[in-house]
Amino acid sequence: MKSIKALAPATVANVSCGFDIFGFAVEAPADEVIITLSDEPGVVIKQITGDGGRLPLEASRNTAGVCLEAFLQSIGSEKGAEVVLHKKLPLGSGMGSSAASSAAALVAINHLYDNPLSREQLLPFAMEAERIACGSAHADNVAPSLLGGFVLIRGYAPLDVTRIPTPPNLYCTLVHPHLELKTEDSRRVLKASIPMKDAITQWGNIAGLVVGLMKPDYGLIMRSLHDVVAEPIRSTLIPGFEVIKAESLKNGALGCGISGSGPTIFSLSTEYSIAEQVGKAIQAQFTSMKLESDVFVSKINDVGARIVNN
Repeated sequence: MKSIKALAPATVANVSCGFDIFGFAVEAPADEVIITLSDEPGVVIKQITGDGGRLPLEASRNTAGVCLEAFLQSIGSEKGAEVVLHKKLPLGSGMGSSAASSAAALVAINHLYDNPLSREQLLPFAMEAERIACGSAHADNVAPSLLGGFVLIRGYAPLDVTRIPTPPNLYCTLVHPHLELKTEDSRRVLKASIPMKDAITQWGNIAGLVVGLMKPDYGLIMRSLHDVVAEPIRSTLIPGFEVIKAESLKNGALGCGISGSGPTIFSLSTEYSIAEQVGKAIQAQFTSMKLESDVFVSKINDVGARIVNN
């Protein structure tokens, strides 16, 4: 039977001021999914590695399985699929772990069927998988993982997603402390409403970040990478966050914030060497708190999920 392997990258959602509407892909880490078509209908997850045995093998409870079932049903296929998933993204990291699994699975199965659907048409299947993972069918991780680049989710009814051009010399630093935060827990602590003053500040930062990326204007990017809605609350769940953010800026980053729901910290810089130094500075802070961490530095990934063999 035909078999294919795909990779899908980690993502940074929210990007400070853009809660639930901004996300971008990075180059590493990336989940790996191998899909094999089967004459037997249904989806069978044969193996998962790298998860410590925590992810369900039952397709209806696994993000890769859920999106594959939806895809096969949508194209009217009578065939099934067997799945091998190699998790390279840590669970509960704020780097879009569940999104990477579903994005890789969808790109692989779509390729096996000669790409009947566009990447944008695959998005709703991945979003439903996110509902299984965290209770909310949001797109700020799955969209950049599928499409690549820096993505704006303008609206959900109907789904309206677009990529924002970014300057080529923009580098992301991700530092993942060996902690786990569940998305649903990070959402639960947020306020149901915000003051008008904070809303106006946030809207200005959102618009400023878009303009800063497109011009490009690094000063405007720096001034806009501030969140007055989610970060002040969620940062209390991450040890030493305020000190870490200050160290990031001190070492030359344009801005620093929480990747997704955390606990991973992201920062943006204009040079690779600065991004590396920022990573070392943040990691040193975690080390001082006796927390191990991993550092990833890359440009923004314009490709997203991709096939790695034919």
